[in-house]
Amino acid sequence: MKTKWILGLLLTLFFVTMMPQKADACEIEYEILKGKKEVYNVGDTIIIKVKVALTHRSCPIALKDTKFKLNGMKVLQATPWKQLSSMKFERKLKIIITGAKGNKVTINTIRECEKDGGFGSLKLETVSTE
Repeated sequence: MKTKWILGLLLTLFFVTMMPQKADACEIEYEILKGKKEVYNVGDTIIIKVKVALTHRSCPIALKDTKFKLNGMKVLQATPWKQLSSMKFERKLKIIITGAKGNKVTINTIRECEKDGGFGSLKLETVSTE
């Protein structure tokens, strides 16, 4: 009787510890280095630093495959990715505000991979053009 209880406990512990754990996605952050405002106008330019921290030691996706999707803004210039440490990288983007429907413009950064990838978003307020 005691043996069945111990065996059941051991099996439960085994399955709990061996269950797949969800991996965290890459961490993506933004910092406005130049041109920061509360509200932006069409034609304003800003410089944004995009930081990516990889959470997996062997990331199968190259940094050059990181995608940027912009709404109401356009990239004028971009620096290459710069490695800050073994798992941290940054890149600077010079962006011009082109306007959008409503009063928000956004930049989304996307890293797609089978290890959960990563996603970051920066939203800026703009003067309504409607």
